[in-house]
Amino acid sequence: MIDGERLSADALRRATAARLAAAGVESAGADAAELIAQLLEVEPGRLLLIDDVTAEQRERIEAAVQRRLQRIPLQHITTRAFFAGLALTVGPGVFVPRPETELIVEWAVKQLQRMRQGSATPGPIRVVDLCAGSGALGLAIARLVPETEVISVELSDTAADYLQRNIDELGLAARVRLVRADVSDAATMAPLLADADLVVSNPPYVPAAAEVSPEVAHDPPEAVFSGDTGMDLIRAMAPILAGALRPGTPVAIEHDDTTAQQVCDTLVATRRFAEVVAHDDLAGRPRFVTAVHRAEADPAHRGAVGVGRWDA
Repeated sequence: MIDGERLSADALRRATAARLAAAGVESAGADAAELIAQLLEVEPGRLLLIDDVTAEQRERIEAAVQRRLQRIPLQHITTRAFFAGLALTVGPGVFVPRPETELIVEWAVKQLQRMRQGSATPGPIRVVDLCAGSGALGLAIARLVPETEVISVELSDTAADYLQRNIDELGLAARVRLVRADVSDAATMAPLLADADLVVSNPPYVPAAAEVSPEVAHDPPEAVFSGDTGMDLIRAMAPILAGALRPGTPVAIEHDDTTAQQVCDTLVATRRFAEVVAHDDLAGRPRFVTAVHRAEADPAHRGAVGVGRWDA
C-alpha cells in the first residue's frame, strides 16, 4: 500500500494478486478480486469502475489481505463460498465445499430429470445428502430440481448450524430438512434411507497421513480425514446403504483420488449394487463413484465396474 497516493480498485487488485501469488496462493487473482470487491461492496466485475480507494477502505482491505497471506481460507474471510450457483455461508468449523463436487450435482440433476420423465406420479422426489456439511450438495440439488425434497444429514453441531442457516437464507426450508445424525449408525439411517430416490455424499475421505494444503488444514479434521486409507467412513456407509435402500436407487460418493478402486470394491462387496462406475473430474483425476441398488444380492459376488465421464 502507498499512503497518500490515489489508487484505483483495479490497481489495488493487481498489486494484491501479485502479493498472494508470491505467498503461494494458487487462486491469487480470483482471491484478490473477491476480497477487494466484498470490502468495497461491489461485484468483482465493477472494480474497473472505481478510480479511488479511500485510506479507510485500504486499511480494511489490507487487514483481510494479511489474513489471506497467512493462508486462512478466502471463504473464512469473506464468510461465503460459491457452489453450483449458490452463495453459502461458511466459516471455521464447517468444511468449505470445493468446485469439483459440483460434478456430483450435475450427475444428480440428470438422474432426477430421468426419474421425473419416467414417473407417472406427481409426488416429490426424495434425495438424501449424507455428511452434508454446509449443505452444498443437497441445497444445490433442491435449487436446480424444484420437485425434490432433501434430507441433509450432518453430525457436527457447528456444521449443522451453518447448514440450517443456509437452508433458511436460501428460502428452502419447505423442501430441505436437516437431520443431525451419524451416517454410520444403521438404526438411525435405515428409516431415512428407506424412501430415498437418490443418495449423494461427500464424506471425509482423505488418508490420515496425506499432506494437505494450508487452506485445507483450516477445515475441521473430522470432515477431511477418515482413517489410514481414507476409507473408514465409506466402508461403514456401504452396508447401511446396501441394506436400507430400495432397488433402483442411484448413489454417488465422492472419494480421494487414490481410492476409486477401493470405493468400487467396497460397494461391489455388499452384493447389492450394480452399475458401479468410477468417474473422473475435468482434470482427469478420479473424483466420485456411482452405483445403483439392485433388487437381489449378486450370488456370484460380482458387480459391473466401469469408468465413466463426469457427465455420464
